[in-house]
Amino acid sequence: MSRAIARLVMARLGQAALALFGMSLLIWGLMPLTPGDPAERTLLARGRGIPPTAEEVAFLRAELGLDQPLYVQYGVWANNLLHGKLGYSYVSGQPVEREFYQRMGATMLLAAGAVAIALCVSFPAAVASARWANGAPDHFIRVVALAGRSMPSFWLGLLLLDLFAVRLRWTSVLAKPDIGGLPLPALTLSVGMAAMLTRLLRAGILDEMGRRYTLVARARGAGDWHVLLCHALPNGALPSINAIALGVGGLLGGAAIVETIFTWPGMGLYIVQAIGARDLPVIQAFAIMSAAIYIAVNLLADLITLTLDPRLRV
Repeated sequence: MSRAIARLVMARLGQAALALFGMSLLIWGLMPLTPGDPAERTLLARGRGIPPTAEEVAFLRAELGLDQPLYVQYGVWANNLLHGKLGYSYVSGQPVEREFYQRMGATMLLAAGAVAIALCVSFPAAVASARWANGAPDHFIRVVALAGRSMPSFWLGLLLLDLFAVRLRWTSVLAKPDIGGLPLPALTLSVGMAAMLTRLLRAGILDEMGRRYTLVARARGAGDWHVLLCHALPNGALPSINAIALGVGGLLGGAAIVETIFTWPGMGLYIVQAIGARDLPVIQAFAIMSAAIYIAVNLLADLITLTLDPRLRV
């Protein structure tokens, strides 16, 4: 098993390096195509909307190195990245890693809450759906899962905010980055992931219920619930581990919308503001960090699956 894990880790690390390199080239290739001058946007943000002069824009472009060729800018940025430096924010002038560190806790709390809700909802729903397959509970759960998967997070977030904060006044419109303000944004972020896991886990359980070892278990006198929970569920849940990893990686993208709606002071809200100001170092660092987290989470999921399923070690 150790050789299989070592091969997997080495292969994935090589793929990660190539993926991050390709991501960096893609980011730097697309940045010049975006409208607006970063120097002008930065001066507007610093001056609270006061239009800067042409001399001020030219001076800031030279100060930030934006007057250099694109390949020179990329070389400087890549060299800093290899040394663990993400650059300085154009707007605040602070190191990007410091800005991220101040907001990472709120985003991690939101992501953890969303994953917890998704797991607590999807596993019981999938078990009930598989236990009464093609029955009324199964049809109801599948319809709800399909609706949850198709529901835009921004629409659901606005709906929940209007209902619980405006009409019922159970919570405030401006969410606080603590446990008290967590339920609504975490619920909004978890709906799509819970729907995906429910459908995937149901299919995995039903597939395992038709295999020979479950027939042998029934022949030995095991009941339906025992076969489902002790045999079909553990084996049928293995593909869901990778789906959970994909969902966790995708939460960063979805968190930007949810954090903006609920004014949750995390990474998502910060990157939306950075995009509006064309704060290039922040945008580039966020894209690279998101890719790195996505790769790391999927590698961890593969290692867990490899450990739990002996068939994958061959």
